[in-house]
Amino acid sequence: MKRGKNYKESVALFDSKALYDADEALATVCKTAKAKFDETVEVHVRLGVDSRYADQQVRGAVVLPNGTGKTVRTMVFAKGDKAKAAEEAGADYVGAEDYVEKIQKENWFEFDVVIASPDMMGVIGRLGKILGPKGLMPNPKAGTVTPDVAKAVTEAKAGKIEYRLDKTNIIHCPIGKASFGAEKLSENFNALMNAIIKAKPAAAKGQYIKSCTVASTMGPGVKVNYAKLG
Repeated sequence: MKRGKNYKESVALFDSKALYDADEALATVCKTAKAKFDETVEVHVRLGVDSRYADQQVRGAVVLPNGTGKTVRTMVFAKGDKAKAAEEAGADYVGAEDYVEKIQKENWFEFDVVIASPDMMGVIGRLGKILGPKGLMPNPKAGTVTPDVAKAVTEAKAGKIEYRLDKTNIIHCPIGKASFGAEKLSENFNALMNAIIKAKPAAAKGQYIKSCTVASTMGPGVKVNYAKLG
């Protein structure tokens, strides 16, 4: 893969084989983010579990103390008082069957998070094949299927992110923008890692965190000393 000048300059700023403490790794990522836009900083954590087994799944959600730096658009499926509460909490779109039809017929996706009250799951179940592959299907573990839709909207707007294993047993999560600086990114990083560590399945054996890397959108990956993470 051919790399650009900025990438090569970024790689020269640190030892790509070394393991860094999280604070130092994130400070390095901020230095290597050289794109003309505000790059997103992501964490990639490889876990010692097997996602093929239900009792070794790792999935949940956490509110990042400093948010993600992204404006989050919320779609809420609710009726009656819950719909009104969602609107008052600042939801971008609130509805029921009308929005199911809009998504199905118009391929409409002007939202980043989908929240639903439990009584609406029968209605949006029809969207499983559409929302599922995009990672947008509401889920109780992520707190996006809840009777308190207003709280879910507030948390989503405040920077709540979902983490889940992919098929290769890796979690990929954004923790903010390079412009946040190392201190705010470290706070977000610690919040995410604490949540992942707490979510360790009882069936997980041996070393839980196998590797951890942080990187900006266009920058190289910086390895974190995972032995200090738990």
